[in-house]
Amino acid sequence: MAMRKWIMALAAVCGIAGMMQAQEKYEYNEFYYQRSSLFELLPVGNDDIVFFGNSITNGCEWHELFGDSHIKNRGISSDVIQGLYDRCEPMMKGQPRKVFLMCGVNDISHNLTADSIATAMEKLIVHMKELSPRTEIYLQSMLPINNDFRRYKAMLGKEQVIVECNVRFKALAAKLGVTWIDLFSLFADCEGKMPRQYTNDGLHLLGPAYIVWRDAIAKYVK
Repeated sequence: MAMRKWIMALAAVCGIAGMMQAQEKYEYNEFYYQRSSLFELLPVGNDDIVFFGNSITNGCEWHELFGDSHIKNRGISSDVIQGLYDRCEPMMKGQPRKVFLMCGVNDISHNLTADSIATAMEKLIVHMKELSPRTEIYLQSMLPINNDFRRYKAMLGKEQVIVECNVRFKALAAKLGVTWIDLFSLFADCEGKMPRQYTNDGLHLLGPAYIVWRDAIAKYVK
């Protein structure tokens, strides 16, 4: 009897701890909250196409690039996969027609492993599909970087982690039934770097890079 009471007490404590852990919130920078609070007020409809990601997504005027007012930009600079998870619900409740997803490079800068990043991406995509089963999701690979600029110290020596993440993302896309788009191979030079004509800091993109990106995914955006 005493053992049973002890087990029940332990289960209760573990349950409370689990609830507390589930209620924990990640803390993001001010821009994340500024931008996400705006996105919560901007409607997404079932004819819309959403570009969802971090600063690399945020850096483009997608609706102008494609000449389509139904295209929405939901990128936030410095965002991580958990950040996308935490803010995707208002967007996905609008039942968008398509979502083009790219994220992970900031997770790498926080020293997460390829396995943990892939796990976070799976959690995100499963959640998005639960919120809007009708939405077509396109998982885009992470892009190459160019550390010759030596601008982002947190990314020095992390080139191979990007490659490892992309391998896992491709397998994940097949597992979850979403479309995989390999942009890494399109941009990488013979050394696996982002060419200098497409970036001026080694990570973020110049205008011509977005034209290459647009042309690569145009057949999916239709």
